[in-house]
Amino acid sequence: MKFGSLKPGDWVVYRKQKSSRSPGPRARVTTAARKGDFYNYVVDKFWVVGQVLDGDQVELRTRRGKQHVVPVSDPRLRKARLWERLVHASRFRAIDHPKSP
Repeated sequence: MKFGSLKPGDWVVYRKQKSSRSPGPRARVTTAARKGDFYNYVVDKFWVVGQVLDGDQVELRTRRGKQHVVPVSDPRLRKARLWERLVHASRFRAIDHPKSP
């Protein structure tokens, strides 16, 4: 992705790599680890750009309030497609408008 193509408030999808004994229902590209005790897989995370930082990096906000700094050139980062914006709109809106405790 080109630097400057993201701006604060943009909805993005980040394909996060994970490993566990039992992948969840949203796991994709599941492969068994070498000894078979664990599985490696990726999960699509629906995050919002908090701010664009110097050095070609962006700060991404999660639904639970966490923040991740990721390079804009990371191949796992992309803007949300139209159908993802429609189907998963509630996930993005939960980040844009967090509920008060």
